[in-house]
Amino acid sequence: MTPELTALALAGLLQALQFTLFAVPANRELGVGYTSSPRDRPPSRQISILTGRLQRALNNHFEGLILFTLAVVVVTLGNQSTATTQYAAWTYLGARLLYIPAYALGWRPWRSAIWAVGFFATLTMIVAALI
Repeated sequence: MTPELTALALAGLLQALQFTLFAVPANRELGVGYTSSPRDRPPSRQISILTGRLQRALNNHFEGLILFTLAVVVVTLGNQSTATTQYAAWTYLGARLLYIPAYALGWRPWRSAIWAVGFFATLTMIVAALI
């Protein structure tokens, strides 16, 4: 397995961890009755600020994971794995790890800077594969 694919697999596990970090407090705060329902109505209770931030960080990673997966596929299928793409893949994963506490704890402007590192690492992989 290429380092880029390893980073992608770990990013998938990170997504599962993020889901758990959000789902556990959401179930406590909203109640299993609501979270296991079809959610046809808004919840009768609000989630906490921290749980809301964890939900938004989770959703943001879903979005970032789409582009990162595309980058890994292009690099892997194009047989374009280089030190640059490998470093960029690990940089993406590191940025996503840091993004969770940055979002949860409201680190401004660092949350956005950390997001940008991951985004540009992904773009670096795509561009490097095309060169």
